[in-house]
Formats: sequence, C-alpha cells, structure tokens
Amino acid sequence: MKKSFLLFAACYLLLAPLAQAATAPAGRGNAGLAQAYQMNQRNTYYMVTQPDVDTACRSKIFQCLSEYCGDVTVVPGQRGERCPAASESELYNWVLLCLQKDSSILLPQYGVTTGGVMGMNTAARLCPSYVQQEIMTYLSMANMAEKLTYQRSDLCMQRRRELEAAMSCHEIALSFGNATSNMLTTQLTDFCGAGVPGGSAEMVQRYASAGNVGANIWGWAEKMVNLDLSQKGKDWQSAVDAVLAGYMNRMNLACGDNMKMNTVAHPTDKSPTTLQTAAALAVGMAFPGDFEDNFGPDIKLWMEVKSATAINDFASAKQVIQAGLTNSPLTQNPFLTSAQMGTMQESYRLGVKVFILRDSARCWIVPVQTLTTKEQSVLSQTFASCVAN
Repeated sequence: MKKSFLLFAACYLLLAPLAQAATAPAGRGNAGLAQAYQMNQRNTYYMVTQPDVDTACRSKIFQCLSEYCGDVTVVPGQRGERCPAASESELYNWVLLCLQKDSSILLPQYGVTTGGVMGMNTAARLCPSYVQQEIMTYLSMANMAEKLTYQRSDLCMQRRRELEAAMSCHEIALSFGNATSNMLTTQLTDFCGAGVPGGSAEMVQRYASAGNVGANIWGWAEKMVNLDLSQKGKDWQSAVDAVLAGYMNRMNLACGDNMKMNTVAHPTDKSPTTLQTAAALAVGMAFPGDFEDNFGPDIKLWMEVKSATAINDFASAKQVIQAGLTNSPLTQNPFLTSAQMGTMQESYRLGVKVFILRDSARCWIVPVQTLTTKEQSVLSQTFASCVAN
C-alpha cells in the first residue's frame, strides 16, 4: 500500500507542470486578449470594405451588361442602341459568356487560401445563380432611365408648357364660347397666344374654331342659311374638350406619360337648327332626328337590339321580339342574351313602342304598340333602310 501511494505521488509531480502548460495563455500577460482584438478588427475590416458574394456578383453582372448595352443613364443619347430591342434571353446568354471569361479572384478576403486562376473563388464559379434576378433589375432600371430621359427632354418640357396654356384656353373657350368671334379670339390671345409660355397663334385658332358649324357639308350649308361664320353647332363644348385632349396626347407622347382628362358632362342643345327647319318646310314633314327632340326627354320611341343569329324574314324578326318580351331573361335564346331580354322588358315597361332588330346584314322595324302618323313618319325617315313588314 505504501509503495502504491509513492508511485501515484511521483506521477502527479511529473505530469502537473505539463497540464499547467497546456491550459496557460498562449503568451505572456494580455497577449491572448490582444490577439482576439486583432482578429476582430481584421474580420470587421473585411466585412465593411470587402463585398460579399451577392454584392460582388451583382457588380460583375452589371459590368457585363454595361459593356454590352451601355451604362444606365438619364442623359439623352448616352445609352447604346442595341439593348432597347434586346430580349431577356439575349442578355442572359451574353452575361453567362461574359462571366465565364472572368477568372479573377471574386472575394479578396479569401484570396490567400482559396484563390487562384480558375479556382473556386471566381465569378465564373459563384455568379451564374445571380444572373436572372440582376437582369430583371437592370431592365427595370433601364426602363426608369428611359422614362426620365423622356421627361427631361426639351420636347417634353415644351409640350408641358403647351398643355398648361391649352388648359388655360380651355376654360376661356368654354366661358366665352357663345360670345362674338372677335371677343373670343381676343380673350384666347391674352391667355394662350404667342406671348404666353407654351401658347401660339395656332392654339388660339383651334380653340376659336372649335365647335363652329362647318365641319362637314351640312355645316357649310348651315352657314350659308344663317350667314353667321362663328355659329356654334350642337355639342360644341365636346369639340372644345377634344382640342384639349389633342394637346394632352401630344404631351403624353413626348414625355412618356399616361395622363387622362376628366371632363364635366355638358348639356346638349336639342333645338332644331335652321337647316332642319328649312328641310322640314321643304318636304312638309318632321325632320328625322332623336325621338327626344320631338316627344320629350323622358320617353323613348324605339330601342335597337342586335341579334346574334341571322334573321331571314319579318315574321322571324317579330317572333324574336315577342320571345324577348314574354320569356324569362334566363331562358336560352340563340338570338338574344339574357341582358338584352331584361333590357327590352324594362324598356317596354317605360313606354318603348318599336324595337329595331338588327343582324349582320339587315334590320327590321317591329312595332309592339300602335303608332301615330307622326311617329310612323319619324321612323320611316330615320330607319329608311330597314324592313317594316
């Protein structure tokens, strides 16, 4: 027993210094703390100054696209003409070929251990998985740059000023539309003439002439009857709106915008013109026109219906109308839709007396109530090409 104890004590005395040497710090004093601080500083430097795989690959891919297409910029004329018409597959193939030729070290912080020509740390090895997303980003940036180029162009600025002047003249044209021609022209010249930014004498002429009777042969005949060259026709406010819409379209084309115009519903002049009155006196009967002009705004004389199937005779047309008025709108019908039948029944309830049934080549006048002589005259003149019976 005494011998075993002595052997154990001898072994402990021999091995204790070795264990203390293994657990002691690798250096004297604070050398271990200094080494950890140095390693942390080095890792922080690489994290801040050196790119990760995603950032480095995106830079490489953007560089390839810039070599092929030209850099994305908003300066007019700086982009190449090859890529606006390039497809996504074309750019994809080019970037892959460009990356395959790049065998340089992608991440410098790992260049010591894994670097080398055609090694693992290259763009050809690490970047192909980023190509698709980066191409979509590039195309999006190119599209935005193209829009900015449009909006910064001199032509766009000119069209924007022109539209501002046109909007000003639009208000004046609606306010002084019924005034004399000289008064209207004077007001338009002050608000959108040649002395106003964006205005011109052509703009003044367009607004001054908007809505004037004389756009077609009947308009010129109207002028000859009235001897008034500045007379406004029906819905002349809509003609003024059309002039403004034209200037807005010019601005949209020049700037790449999609601006739309919302206008107020304008009242419609329902009074007969001088030419209609003269024609009615010449033929001795009512001039054909909207039924509202003759019978009031709350009553409709006829309703037009489009048939989905050809109709060969008047008897078939009459049968189709009767089916549309009597059957349930949910009933299957090869000629009329459910919506059409529902509208026909509602119109009949509101007082419609005649249905004008049309197919691809002919039309049929099918009365459902008794007509007066005046109503028959209006229908016969308005739908002279339709078959009545």
